[in-house]
Amino acid sequence: MLLALLMSPLSPGAGVAAAADGPRVKLSKSQEGTGGSITVTGSGWRERALLMILVCGQAEPSRGVVGGTNSCANAYGRAVTTDGEGRFGRKVPVAEPPVPCPCVVHVATVTGAKAEADAVFRVAGHAVEPLPAEPAGGRLSVLTDTRFDGSSGLLTWFGAPPARTLVLTVGNVGTSAVKDPVFQVGTSHGVFAPQWEEQQWRGTIQPGRKARIELPVELTGGAHGDYTVSLKYGGKVLAEQPWGVGRPWGVTLFWVLVCLVVPAAVFRAGMAVVDRVRPRRAGGIRHRGLRLPLPELALRLPGVKPPEAAHRAPSSASTLPWFTPDADPGTAGRLSAPHDDTPTSPTAPTSPTAPRSPAAPTSPAAPTNPATPRSPAAPTSPTTPTRKGRT
Repeated sequence: MLLALLMSPLSPGAGVAAAADGPRVKLSKSQEGTGGSITVTGSGWRERALLMILVCGQAEPSRGVVGGTNSCANAYGRAVTTDGEGRFGRKVPVAEPPVPCPCVVHVATVTGAKAEADAVFRVAGHAVEPLPAEPAGGRLSVLTDTRFDGSSGLLTWFGAPPARTLVLTVGNVGTSAVKDPVFQVGTSHGVFAPQWEEQQWRGTIQPGRKARIELPVELTGGAHGDYTVSLKYGGKVLAEQPWGVGRPWGVTLFWVLVCLVVPAAVFRAGMAVVDRVRPRRAGGIRHRGLRLPLPELALRLPGVKPPEAAHRAPSSASTLPWFTPDADPGTAGRLSAPHDDTPTSPTAPTSPTAPRSPAAPTSPAAPTNPATPRSPAAPTSPTTPTRKGRT
């Protein structure tokens, strides 16, 4: 019991030491033929990390996979995710790689910080050839962390290709100078393999010296999301740098405006064409695209006259009567000036006994009183014979 209590505080320290040693891989079998399977376990990995397990040829744990993933049986690879303590276990089928052995089981991270580990493995019945000789001379090694210089401009917001400059410092750890080295720069998106592009750096790096390397990196137009930029030299990956590219919202805004403006313009053009080709109705008027078929409707609009009223003057104003008609039924409703109804011809004298018309008074200002006799000497007209009034 005392021994267990003394050893229990050392357990966490042992786990940390195992994690500090880096990722490790163990195999259930060191040899298996094609069609079989093995169980791969690992520890010391980053927690919740996505890993890829491959059987690769022309590889050794000390040199890694010389030809990269092109030397692996990619079709039979398996993916696995580590647990909260950085451990995993996965059953993997055995297949012959496209190149001869020596072979390894290669485990590497898919996303995030780069980490990898190899375990020696032999595929039974597969050819074995020695590894290609390591090139003598200068060898480059990354001395500092990589970074990106530059920023996105306004055109990138509208879909222009994002561009950066990959900056890092390398040192020559070989025995000879490296002149004008050719690097391979690859960009990958998500879980897809990198697309490599060769770029030559102009300069010479002497043995034991270091140099600052700057290489341009450019993506395709409209690219957005999480990218990873890898740098390879001499068939070996020297560094990887993540790159988060924002979405080009200007392109989205452009298409939204197109979807709103174009239909509105087409609608207005169509309405204008319909208004032009539509026949005019008889008796109607046209006012800002509005047709009024009835003249009385046009009178309700200010400043608009019907066609019939536009070519003739307004009607004459009514006139006031010369006098107010009295209660006599003979004079009711007359609006004309007073006049005499007697004949004006001198050859037709008026009969003395003819009664006077009640509608012709002798004076507009002095109406005749029925109780008072008219004066016999007051003629009504210079050319009319004298008429005597009746009592």
